[in-house]
Amino acid sequence: MAAFLRSHRRRAGLSLDGLAERTGLTKSYLSKIERGLSTPSIAVAIKIAHVLETDVSQLFSDQPDSSMLAIARAADHPEQDDIAAQYHPIATRIVGKAMQPFIVRPSPESGPADREHSGDEFVFVHSGTVEMSLPGSVITLEKGDSLYFDAGTPHRLRSISPERAEVVIVVYDRDFTPAARS
Repeated sequence: MAAFLRSHRRRAGLSLDGLAERTGLTKSYLSKIERGLSTPSIAVAIKIAHVLETDVSQLFSDQPDSSMLAIARAADHPEQDDIAAQYHPIATRIVGKAMQPFIVRPSPESGPADREHSGDEFVFVHSGTVEMSLPGSVITLEKGDSLYFDAGTPHRLRSISPERAEVVIVVYDRDFTPAARS
């Protein structure tokens, strides 16, 4: 149970205090369960599973809940040679995640306008070279380079290498709340 209780609790957007309040159990007892120092009774496990809106068998399973895993295979994102930027969202089956990961093949053309959105953004260059335009600066990123910035800053990304660049972008929504999950 220890292996998956913490991930189920976090997925539900609950702190240990919140889970304790909702289950009527103590925070220290729940912490011991999460760390594998205590094994709950079936009645306690059912109470925890009910609050976390999961099946009690998932809490006792040796296998992770498949809805908490997302595998993205390279074959699922075939390369195309068209000029438009290509965005391939990752982990689309996982609903209510605070991080939004993408594989992006930016076009060599600069988009029509700078983009901005809430949260933070992390860019990692997997291959090629890209240019990130931010107000007052243009940053060149090569294979293996990364950039982390406030996504509310207007920004524009384009490929500048002879071969089409490929980047991993993860957008984190700082304003994400578990209530947004549905």
